[in-house]
Amino acid sequence: MSNTICGVDCTKCSLKDSCGGCVETKGHPFHGECIVAKCCLDSGYENCSSCLDMQCKLKEQIISEFNALGIKELPEVESLIQVKGSFLNIEYTLPNGQVVKMLEDDKIYLANQICKPDSDRYFGLAADENILFVSEYGEGGLDGEIILYKKRER
Repeated sequence: MSNTICGVDCTKCSLKDSCGGCVETKGHPFHGECIVAKCCLDSGYENCSSCLDMQCKLKEQIISEFNALGIKELPEVESLIQVKGSFLNIEYTLPNGQVVKMLEDDKIYLANQICKPDSDRYFGLAADENILFVSEYGEGGLDGEIILYKKRER
């Protein structure tokens, strides 16, 4: 597998044999889009280290957007990592009883899992170029609740 756009070491990934790599697939590993690769390529850079800023503007912007939401009990978001949607995509039961998944399995999101204070539950955060998504769930992704699904303002 060749170099990545974001700098992640693909040799350590358990999915390396099923992924063409973001350089080879022009930012579409697993046949889905990667938000970090899209940012770099749309900005005219070959990879994140080519960007003139040492901090990733995209990550910093999305972190700021999550922190501005004012969600009760959500600790300050300090970091996000690239995660394949299938690792994040748990089931949620809507009020009408319909069971849904909110994310795309093959897309790469900027995401984080944050422990809910004084609880055995977690906040799950995911973002791409279009949406911010916040959920709450128990161990192993059980009993998921959608907290927020919002179009990003850019």
